[in-house]
Amino acid sequence: MANRTCPIWVGHLLASPLRKLLENPEEILKPHVNEGMKALDIGSAMGFFSLPLAKIVSTKGKVVCVDIQQKMLDSLIKRAKKAGVAQVIETRLATENSLNIEGLKNTIDIALAYHVVHEVDSAESFFIQTFNALKSKGKLLFSEPSGHVSKKAFNKSLSLAEKAGFKISQTPGTRRSRSALLEKC
Repeated sequence: MANRTCPIWVGHLLASPLRKLLENPEEILKPHVNEGMKALDIGSAMGFFSLPLAKIVSTKGKVVCVDIQQKMLDSLIKRAKKAGVAQVIETRLATENSLNIEGLKNTIDIALAYHVVHEVDSAESFFIQTFNALKSKGKLLFSEPSGHVSKKAFNKSLSLAEKAGFKISQTPGTRRSRSALLEKC
């Protein structure tokens, strides 16, 4: 897993405000996230999506951020404190075999897996764990970088998601990415 995991130094680039020019997290999230929701950001890194998620769900909601690197989570917490949303964010350290979300069964309204599934050892396990965390009719916004992940590979991931119990709700157009909004049936 470590050879496919995003290096810490790349986390700083991913959290850069300049990235918003290409991928605006608020624009991507707003159609799917509402105040008071409980959200799950898988592969949160330093919080490029986590912080906007926290602002949208507000203190009435919660954002659970999962990453395999403690340094990424530590940076996320520092950034959340600076942004005034630390009270909304909970972090969890994943392992190579577990997202560490077993205790969230049927509690999550929306999960986000943005450019992360291609980095995991088992996409099948990833989708099963995420499915189990979602409430009935819960959604997973799943996106992969089109420069790294071929259409064939993305479709294979979608097949694994469907095998886990998801259905494709819509395929939102996101810049430089292959994306799907999946729903727990």
